[in-house]
Amino acid sequence: MRFQSRVAIITGSGSGLGRVLAHRFAAEGAAVVVADVVERRAITVADEISEAGGKSLARTTDVTNAADVEAMVEAARETFGSVEILVNNAAKATDTDFLDVTEEAWDEDVAIALKGSFLCSQAVLPEMTENRSGVILNISSVAGRKAVRGSLAHSLTKAAVSQLTRLMATELAPRIRVNAILPGAIETDSLANFLANMDPSVRATMIGRTAMRRNGRPDDIAAAALYLCAPASSWVTGELIEVDGMAADELIPKDIPDL
Repeated sequence: MRFQSRVAIITGSGSGLGRVLAHRFAAEGAAVVVADVVERRAITVADEISEAGGKSLARTTDVTNAADVEAMVEAARETFGSVEILVNNAAKATDTDFLDVTEEAWDEDVAIALKGSFLCSQAVLPEMTENRSGVILNISSVAGRKAVRGSLAHSLTKAAVSQLTRLMATELAPRIRVNAILPGAIETDSLANFLANMDPSVRATMIGRTAMRRNGRPDDIAAAALYLCAPASSWVTGELIEVDGMAADELIPKDIPDL
C-alpha cells in the first residue's frame, strides 16, 4: 500500500492505459480522481475502483479547458484533501504522413497532450509548493525520440511533452519531482483491436523488431509509474524513462512513397 492516504489525479483514465493506471494506484491505497473527457467512461472506472474497495472520484474533464481543470482539482481537494500525485496521461495520437496532417488534428494533438499537461500541472502546483512535496508524472512516448515517417503530429507532441518534463523538473526541484515515462508499443484495447484486424504477420514483425520479443502490456507502464510516484524514487527527477522492450525505431514498416 505505497500510496495509503495519498491523493492522485490521473487524466485520460476512463479507458486504455489510464484505466489500468487508475486501478493500480487505487490498489496501492491512493484515492484516485478518474478524469476523462467522456463522462460515462470516468464513472465506469470510478465505480470499478469503488466496488473493489478503493477510493475514487469521477470527473468529466476537458484538460484543454482551464476552468474544467481548476474544477477537477477543487473537487479532488474537497473530496479527499491535498493532491499529492498528478499523472498527465490524456493524449490523442494522429499517425498521418506530413502532407495529410490537418490543422484540426494538429491543434487537437498539441492541445490535449501538451497544453493539457501544462494546465493540469499548474493547477496542482500551489498546494504542492505549499506542502513542500508532490509528484508529477507525464506519459510521453518513445516516438518523441524517433523520426519515423507518418508520425509527425504524434511524435512532435510527445517530444514536446518530454522537454516540458525536463523544464518543469529543473524549475520545481527540490520540492516537487517531475518525470516522464516513454512507452513503446503497448497493447491497450486500441492497439489490440488494430492488430486483430491486421494480418498476423504484423504482430510477428513488431515482436521480431523488439529485443524482449513481445509487445508491451499496460501493467509494464503501471509498474514504472508506481515506482516513479513512490518514495522509493525520492532522488529521481527530470528523467525520461523508456519502457519499450528495446524496440526498433520502426516497428511496422509503412509504405509511404518518396515525394
